[in-house]
Amino acid sequence: MTRPLRIHYPGAYYHVTCRGNERRSIFADEKDLSLFLDKLALSLEIYNVILLAYVCMRNHFHLIVTTPRGNLSEFMRHFNISYTTAYNHRHHRSGHLYQGRYKAFLIDADNYLLAVSRYIHLNPVRTRVAEGKSAEEKWRVLMKYRWSSLQGYLSPGKRVRFLSCSEILNYTGGDTVRGREGYRRYVQIGLGKGLENPLELGKGHGVVGENEFIKWVKSKIGKVGAAKREQPALRELGRLLEPDVIGVKSLSLTFHLPVAE
Repeated sequence: MTRPLRIHYPGAYYHVTCRGNERRSIFADEKDLSLFLDKLALSLEIYNVILLAYVCMRNHFHLIVTTPRGNLSEFMRHFNISYTTAYNHRHHRSGHLYQGRYKAFLIDADNYLLAVSRYIHLNPVRTRVAEGKSAEEKWRVLMKYRWSSLQGYLSPGKRVRFLSCSEILNYTGGDTVRGREGYRRYVQIGLGKGLENPLELGKGHGVVGENEFIKWVKSKIGKVGAAKREQPALRELGRLLEPDVIGVKSLSLTFHLPVAE
């Protein structure tokens, strides 16, 4: 399998995920979830990384972050080691908690940041248990799910102190009553059938973006070079620049659309 490119620069946006070793649980109970968020908050502060969205599932987690200092690797190393050490100590175990290194996709924020945030916020109802439920039932599940940033996007009083919502909410009208309502509608529309996963665009090369953004990334990588084991991903990135290969249009919102039932 092609190793995704590791692309770091100040102000980059990423979707980051880690899965439990052998797909095992990384959270035994709510105390682990609280511990996870505490360690996340500390790492964010130490490395000046900004958290835009998150969701914790039984055996994996998703984050959306931006790195003003271009230091994603340092941040993730500290965070993963911190939580693994605390988890192992609490449960009297040793060894790896995660399955390999974290995975990170660089995001073309202008075109895909909003879509990726919706994708991770919908994770709690993208499960076998939720299959067959109506959109209304799924929404009730999301509104009761505590271990996600979605509730903080809809109600400022429910935000954890280290979450920054304004940048994504700017796409739906800002961190205002109107903007939060726009985001709610946008997420609810995603409960319908046929929603595409925006992260599929990054498979094989690690960039979720439009053609111009990918060209810009490729030009930057070409100047500084890439590790040998990342060269296949760089070649894949080049193939994507062929005419008409990337045909996904930028997102546009129309707030008169009906809320999903």
